[in-house]
Amino acid sequence: MKNLTQLFALLFAIILFGSCIPQKKQSEKPDLKAWLELADSTLIYPTAAQIEILKKVVPAEAFLPAPPASNRNYWDSIASVPTGMALLEEAIAALDKTPEVPITDEIYYRANREGNRGIYKPRYYRTMDRLEKFILAECMENQGRFLSQIQVYSDSIMAMKSWLHPNHDRDNDVLEGRRVSIDLGARKFGLVLALADALLEDKLPIELRTKIAEQLQWRIIASYLSSCQKESDKSNTWIRSTSNWNSVCTSGTLFTAITASKSKEERIAAIGCALNSMVYYLSGFGSDGYCSEGTGYWNYGFGHYLYLAEILYDYTEGKIDLFEFNEPEKLKNVANFPENFQIHEGMYAPFADGVTRLNPGSDNFAYLMAAKYYGAKKPAAFIPDESVQTLIGWSGLDKYIDENDKSSLPDHTYFDDFGIVISRGQQEKPFSIAIKAGHNGENHNHMDVGSYVLVYDQDYPAGDIGAPSYIAGAFSDNNPARSSWGHPVPRIENTLQSKGKEFRGVILETEFSKEKDKVVMDIKPAYEVEGMQKLERTMINDKSGDGTISVKDVFKTNKPVNFGTAISTFSAYEIVDAKTIILTSVDHQEKVKVEIESEGGSVKIVPEPIPVEHLRSGKDAKRIGIDFTDKLAEGSITVKYTPLVKK
Repeated sequence: MKNLTQLFALLFAIILFGSCIPQKKQSEKPDLKAWLELADSTLIYPTAAQIEILKKVVPAEAFLPAPPASNRNYWDSIASVPTGMALLEEAIAALDKTPEVPITDEIYYRANREGNRGIYKPRYYRTMDRLEKFILAECMENQGRFLSQIQVYSDSIMAMKSWLHPNHDRDNDVLEGRRVSIDLGARKFGLVLALADALLEDKLPIELRTKIAEQLQWRIIASYLSSCQKESDKSNTWIRSTSNWNSVCTSGTLFTAITASKSKEERIAAIGCALNSMVYYLSGFGSDGYCSEGTGYWNYGFGHYLYLAEILYDYTEGKIDLFEFNEPEKLKNVANFPENFQIHEGMYAPFADGVTRLNPGSDNFAYLMAAKYYGAKKPAAFIPDESVQTLIGWSGLDKYIDENDKSSLPDHTYFDDFGIVISRGQQEKPFSIAIKAGHNGENHNHMDVGSYVLVYDQDYPAGDIGAPSYIAGAFSDNNPARSSWGHPVPRIENTLQSKGKEFRGVILETEFSKEKDKVVMDIKPAYEVEGMQKLERTMINDKSGDGTISVKDVFKTNKPVNFGTAISTFSAYEIVDAKTIILTSVDHQEKVKVEIESEGGSVKIVPEPIPVEHLRSGKDAKRIGIDFTDKLAEGSITVKYTPLVKK
């Protein structure tokens, strides 16, 4: 909402929000690119020069995320719109439910030890979600019937020894009181309590408000500012992260700081920290907009970045504009990433911990905001992840929602920063491929330089199997779903790819046309193999007829080595002969023929299960190894895929 008063006026004839808040003095909009140049490169905390600039644009009063409950014109109007009515009904339905926190120390220790999120995470988020709804419902209804539960839920949250997800407290320091830290859960606990105090004001007992203020200062504000003043700090390492953790934790932490802190100096410092920290977060994207975390984490992470941008824009009347920040063109590309990353409509490559499809009923706040501010494709509906997001989305949404907003995908998309190519077939049943160079130090990293995934119409016949479920061992580099063994990439002398940003792929050549796409990449740097002179992967998508996609690996070493590559798949397979395999998709029974060609020697087919019981897909994956029978100093293996079209 770049102008709250104008936005609300779109739906409501009379809203007095503007009249209940003192008008801020206009001041010059700072040049954020120049502002960032004043930063101390060793710290996140703003320098004295940065603080002086922020003093001119940050209001004297704390942030109000919405008018307080006492503004009846506003909340009565909200209660009359469908979103408000639906939220009120949900809050009423939850009135008899008790909070599900604190969890016991036993559950905390066990969840930490096992990496078992199921025994605590749903309890955390159900508790926070209900409290959010109670707060907004009380603002709308104004009859007091939610106040008792708001008190009970708030007390239960503040009784928790730790607000962290247990598996983010590996040494149990926070639970056992040795330090304080903020994570994805803690930032939300803080945000919801700050929301209650800001909107309900004296409807809450003074004792409760005092306790909330003390807890937020201790658990969130002081912890954040302390970490930002250090070159490194165990408590909040995410302040320098390029992953979704940074934007998610920063947005919730800053909401709490500018809403709950009584000190303007503290609020200014927190804003300065957030701005300096977002430089790290945005550096995790390619200038072409590519998000190595995939579409699911794009929605989560970039959605919270846009939420942060929104509250700062509103708080400073547009003077701090993170929608453009210091790289407006890059932000526009990031906002349009999901559309550009599609292989077929609604289908994605599950590189790293990405997803293949989005649940149509899942939250889509980032999509709504991307449509609103960057002209991205409009979502069919608005489904907020958190009730607090409805404070932004109460009204004016009709312009940014369109269930018929369809777009045709181009023949290919090339994210040249990360070396990702999507080559799209244009057949009646399109046969397409996404293939990556990338590096092995990405967020949610897999050792997957050279990995690819095939899409045939609505099926994924072969390729990258995606992420393991997040349980104990899920993030181990040796997890077969995370190591290069479980990916469709070479293995040389029993050596897999190494981890680190320096272990990468380099695209050497591209050729794009309506008839054929070709990509040649050097994947030798991804391996630590002594004497390796050449390792190139060439992908050709021949789009004629029903389509044929081939992946060829050419290698050369200074001595004979064991060499092989692999097909990874969820499909059923039939080995027809020594050079032919038929893959049959589990979902739609579509068939793809695999033909194997080799130069330098003969190969053998070695199928085996990928031993990961808890893949996120829920399916059983197979690794079909294609290995030379003898050691060679040079040679090549080509895997050629052709759809077997039903007649």
